[in-house]
Amino acid sequence: MSNMKLEELRDRVDELNVQLLNLINERARLVQEIGRVKETQGVNRYDPVRERKMLDSILEKNDGPFEKSTLQHLFKEIFKAGLELQEDDHRKALLVSRKKHPENTIVDVKGTKVGAGAQQLIFGPCAVESYEQVATVAAAVKAKGLKLLRGGAYKPRTSPYDFQGLGVEGLKILKRVADEYDLGVISEIVSPADIEMAAQYIDVIQIGARNMQNFELLKAAGAINKPILLKRGLAATIEEFINAAEYIMAQGNGQIILCERGIRTYEKATRNTLDISAVPILKQETHLPVLVDVTHSTGRRDLLLPTAKAALAIGADGVMAEVHPDPAVALSDSAQQMDLNQFDDFMEQLLASQLVRV
Repeated sequence: MSNMKLEELRDRVDELNVQLLNLINERARLVQEIGRVKETQGVNRYDPVRERKMLDSILEKNDGPFEKSTLQHLFKEIFKAGLELQEDDHRKALLVSRKKHPENTIVDVKGTKVGAGAQQLIFGPCAVESYEQVATVAAAVKAKGLKLLRGGAYKPRTSPYDFQGLGVEGLKILKRVADEYDLGVISEIVSPADIEMAAQYIDVIQIGARNMQNFELLKAAGAINKPILLKRGLAATIEEFINAAEYIMAQGNGQIILCERGIRTYEKATRNTLDISAVPILKQETHLPVLVDVTHSTGRRDLLLPTAKAALAIGADGVMAEVHPDPAVALSDSAQQMDLNQFDDFMEQLLASQLVRV
């Protein structure tokens, strides 16, 4: 008789489990709908005042046997799971999300495919200083069989007294050199007003770390038919980085390359802290190609090679680094740029490591 009673009770528990499951899922669907409404209204998904009000109402109606603290814990977990559902729906809705677009985006830069499997190696001076300087580096890049050149015509600097770049004249130098050596060229633009003009001279518009959340610049970049290289902000989370890319894509431009360039932490051994784990996370969360800038992330020549190896090994679509004919007299970031002999050694050792997918 006791065994029959036990089975009856267990059967009743099983029935209640199913009822709870159905109610939890019904609640989850309502929470998802609330999330969609909040999205259209521009309201934050998490509302602590509303959560406290719901908890208080539940606890007032509790007549046992659970302690109030136990019920509070259980319902807070349910609330948390609901919020995670809303956030997951938000991620799925993003145009840059891999859940929205499972296939890899391939960005064509003057015939070079970024994100197509082969890993790209991109070099050039920190700042454009003269035609001769850029042409010397371009010749070295071309001699290695590489296709892409970087160089800064506009240089947003921490100090207003540091070299700010040659501006339009620098873009013209980049265009001339790129045409002479048949290279695709990448350069940073800092003002929305300059986007259209810059597109005449360069093949990829870079939005630098300091402008990652310059939303008007992001929207202007999204309105043109030109590849965009978006660098992660100085202290940006990966979610903020992804949403910055969404600003560009939401305007219609899907030719976006992400670039991890280190973030600011308490560590002073390097210029920034290279978040190498960001590469696989960005590859999982988005369908966009991901580069790693080993120069700005470390600020140290002696770390360029090991960090480049790490970036390629973990799955980056390419590596960026700076090269200058004579770094000692460079007008910006002289301590972190390779000279031409160091560039030769860097390339020789990197290729010998057999980490570069070609």
